[in-house]
Amino acid sequence: MLKIWGRPNSINVQKVMWTVAELGIAHERLDAGGAFGGLETDAYTALNPNRRIPVVEDGELALWESNAIVRYLAAKYGSGTLWPEDPGLRSLADRWMDWQVTTLLPQLHVIFWGLIRTPEPARDNDKIAAAAEAIRPVWELLDEHLRVRRFVGGPEFTMGDIPLGCAYWRYRNLPVERPSLPRIEHWYSRLEERPAYRQHVMLPVT
Repeated sequence: MLKIWGRPNSINVQKVMWTVAELGIAHERLDAGGAFGGLETDAYTALNPNRRIPVVEDGELALWESNAIVRYLAAKYGSGTLWPEDPGLRSLADRWMDWQVTTLLPQLHVIFWGLIRTPEPARDNDKIAAAAEAIRPVWELLDEHLRVRRFVGGPEFTMGDIPLGCAYWRYRNLPVERPSLPRIEHWYSRLEERPAYRQHVMLPVT
């Protein structure tokens, strides 16, 4: 049985929980991080020297970095579904997973932390506004990508949809002006149909 360390309102934990639910993997989730603490202990540091969440224990193996965990679970438990067997399709899913971290996340992080995790008197509103403006063309890139695709990695739902599906739920629920993203909205409507997405991602953004 997998052991998953992390709190349910963490976007990175949500990636893992959504993946596990899609694949029907037996697991136990243990609260850690944020108000739950526990990341500074020697035992946790032995699992992840970065002292961050999530961590997944699969037998003797301890995994960290959320997108790497999603890839591992998809490869081990979801070959032919979440893990495309065709290398080209798999590389497409891989690319957009990395894009979520390198291109989308920096601006989303500024907006989310500025508006949700920072008390109003301490907010840097100019920085938040600049990030909200900068992220608009980033989302438009994904919108254009989805013009001829039902899902991020091609015609079927794959691991590539998971990091971006988590990010879009968060973005969609932030009090900022958003561009028109019709293809993303159609894609999002397909994600909404998935029970695992509703259960583990469509939670209050806190």
